[in-house]
Amino acid sequence: MPHSLLVSLQQHIMEVRALCIRLLMTVNILLCRHDQNVDAVSLRIVPNKSQFFKYESVSFYCEEISNGHVLYKMKEEVEQCNTTSKKTTASSTGSQCTIHYLYASDSGEYWCGTAGGNRSNNIYITVTDGSVILESPAVPVMVGDAVTLRCRIKMLSSNFTADFYKNGRHIGSSSTGNMTIHEVYKTDEGLYKCNISGGGESLASWLSVSLPCLTVSYTETHIDLILRTVFNIVMVALLLLLLGFLCCGKIKVTTTNSPAC
Repeated sequence: MPHSLLVSLQQHIMEVRALCIRLLMTVNILLCRHDQNVDAVSLRIVPNKSQFFKYESVSFYCEEISNGHVLYKMKEEVEQCNTTSKKTTASSTGSQCTIHYLYASDSGEYWCGTAGGNRSNNIYITVTDGSVILESPAVPVMVGDAVTLRCRIKMLSSNFTADFYKNGRHIGSSSTGNMTIHEVYKTDEGLYKCNISGGGESLASWLSVSLPCLTVSYTETHIDLILRTVFNIVMVALLLLLLGFLCCGKIKVTTTNSPAC
């Protein structure tokens, strides 16, 4: 292959590589912006857990510029968390709601709604009269983050062993009542519960894991895989094009017996 043609091919490959990087970065930015717009209305819960003992307290915060209202769904009826209930307090805009004494009837689905019809993420909580609960995040955790599951017994005790289960399978025991997943992956999603011998068993709660927007290192890894595929496709296309030129005599080759088209 002539040296000038080889240089030309290398230049085209570099241009394709640069174009792919720009396209991938543009797609990443657009996806992140889309996610940010979708999640512009968000609901936060304090403390961040999905199971509560009766009489515990919880606060919900609607984080949205136009001050959305905290809503909840109980027995198929949607209600607004406000000061009409003696056991709740809310901000004047309804963007914050605190339930000071939880009851089983407070179990359900909570979200933030705005006058414009926007709706936030859903948060499910369960209030139990049982003796054991599993404290796990009520909102999705990000891939790569650490998460700690806590098995709590209503009666104060410092001498117990908790067994943890995922989707019905035993995954570990702890004398402290805590189990930490140091680096969460999508495969860690599932139904978790715990059991304390002689104390009881908690209800099951779903642990949700979310994928973050592409970071620089995450992008470079996937760019490398995609570029290898693009490189192979481009090389095959260029080689086929080169063979076609050779066959048709459009490139002068210094051989005595050139193949005829």
